[in-house]
Amino acid sequence: MAMRDRFGKWALSWPPLLYLVLFFLIPSLIMLVAAFRQPGDYGGLAPLFTIEDGQRVWELTLDNFHRLVEEPLYIELFIKSAGYALTTTVVCLVMAYPLAWLIARSGKKYRDLLLLLVILPFWSNFLIRIYAWMIILGPQSAFTKALNLVLTTLGFEPVRLLFTSFAVIVGLVYVHLPFMVLPLYANLEKHDMALLDAAQDLGANAWQRFWRVTWPLSLPGVFAGSALVFIPALGMFAIPDILGGTESIMIGNLIKQQILDTRDWPFGSVLSIMLTGGVLLIAVLGAAVARKGKARG
Repeated sequence: MAMRDRFGKWALSWPPLLYLVLFFLIPSLIMLVAAFRQPGDYGGLAPLFTIEDGQRVWELTLDNFHRLVEEPLYIELFIKSAGYALTTTVVCLVMAYPLAWLIARSGKKYRDLLLLLVILPFWSNFLIRIYAWMIILGPQSAFTKALNLVLTTLGFEPVRLLFTSFAVIVGLVYVHLPFMVLPLYANLEKHDMALLDAAQDLGANAWQRFWRVTWPLSLPGVFAGSALVFIPALGMFAIPDILGGTESIMIGNLIKQQILDTRDWPFGSVLSIMLTGGVLLIAVLGAAVARKGKARG
């Protein structure tokens, strides 16, 4: 029996562990080694070592890290990307919470339909949906014309929606909103309504019942949804590329530019390490906050 239990644990743990090693750890180690190498004469990576006087000379350098530290532009771009991701997370939370609550408190028949509507965008291609927003926010779209008509009627200047920070936030929120709704729904659906009834019997109004009962119980869903939104939004490059233009690039766009366009793979690896390290640090801090909140609860 003990051997069967050990085999069952091994069978469950090794496949995901192998997946992480093959598709996360090994690529990360390759990227880490590339960060200390010289760029090639025609892009890519220079040879790892050369032979001089019969001796092997390793061609490793810290210049790529010095470049990252000496140029404040790259740190500023990372902070800007974090601001975009944080704004996206907050907007998604504000929009997703009442929607998730509505779905959780709906009848079985309507709940399934509402959940289907939430995940329905996943059935279409990601780029097609982003290009659709490019049309919606374009200067000749009905939405933009109607908005500018209202603004000019009120005495304001017309605005440009496409290729702005606003367009980037709209695209990021649109893409990541379901990732906030689903964890919140999974959490809110399990709440015991008797707790709200007890709070009401003790004299708590609607706001107090939400703030003292519902919100603390929903924090695991809030943390999970925030992580699922913030982390991919931080490294996003397709949406800023399509909707933001050159004015709203993020750190993911810079990494893509260094790897594919400039072909400066060592510096692109340094930027990727910075992004990966930042994401891991945020994940660790978020997990610590979640454990602290759970311990208080």
